[in-house]
Amino acid sequence: MKILLTGSEGFIGSHLVEKLVKNGHELTCLVLYNSFNSWGWLDKIDDKIKKNIKIITGDIRDEFLVKSLIKKNTDVVINLAALIGIPYSYRSPKSYFETNSIGILNILNSSINSNVKKIIHTSTSEVYGTPKYIPIDESHLVSAQSPYAASKIAADQIALSYNKSFNLPVTILRPFNTFGPRQSLRAIIPTIVTQLIKNKVLKLGSLYPTRDLTFVDDTVDAFVSTLNKKKDIGEIINIGSGFEISVKDLVSQISKIMGVKIDIQKEKKRIRPKKSEVDRLYADIKKAKKILNWTPKYSKKNGFEKGLKKTIEWFSKVENLNHYKTDIFND
Repeated sequence: MKILLTGSEGFIGSHLVEKLVKNGHELTCLVLYNSFNSWGWLDKIDDKIKKNIKIITGDIRDEFLVKSLIKKNTDVVINLAALIGIPYSYRSPKSYFETNSIGILNILNSSINSNVKKIIHTSTSEVYGTPKYIPIDESHLVSAQSPYAASKIAADQIALSYNKSFNLPVTILRPFNTFGPRQSLRAIIPTIVTQLIKNKVLKLGSLYPTRDLTFVDDTVDAFVSTLNKKKDIGEIINIGSGFEISVKDLVSQISKIMGVKIDIQKEKKRIRPKKSEVDRLYADIKKAKKILNWTPKYSKKNGFEKGLKKTIEWFSKVENLNHYKTDIFND
């Protein structure tokens, strides 16, 4: 297939690039333009992969650019482009709506009267807010507890409306908290691991929230599994691990694997406003199993620990750790 992938230079995007190229797809990768001419994590992938992709620098917020990329010769558009840091969305909410909401609008408008067979849009479990029941299925009401979540709810609804109004072949995948190599320090696992490598004092925010942490290989496989499906068009589908763990228990498990005794210090600036914190996230993934024939390989407690060990091993390598400013709180 001829695939346009936005957000290709990021954590999930770069892993997906590797998988799609190995599966023989023809890939155009949109990378956010910057003055350093950096391609993000695509700079670090194998040269054999790099030679088989077309990289375009630009911005999903520019409809002219997006339209020129889709034209008449794109089979599938996968939208991973997003601003994701929740604390930063408190400071710069407008930029979140411009990227997350207007970005998908540009893709959808550019896909009308094209030959696009499928648009795969990436949602987030944050749209559910603190749940009314557990595990969370796709029928659960959405509740924006941060500007980030609001921008993603808007994006999801825009995508669904274009499916209903213009018959665009839209599928929405809703990953719960993906983790693994290359993840940003805005996420909890890299935050813990990188601090413990450099310092036994661990600075964190709230310890009570729980998350459904999904290894990146499983998330990537879910995207791949949608490519040739038709039953998922017009649907929202959760992607999770079937396992829930609190931040406090996560710290204990990571410290045990790393063999490090820790001193946890709560840092006020890392704590979300009380009404903005999502207390629990735990996915019901029956729909993904039924429609996509997808199941996580790193599932439940044992699978999670296996993925966690791979992640810790990757971050522990000096050449990887050097990419991160571990002593700076990245909001």
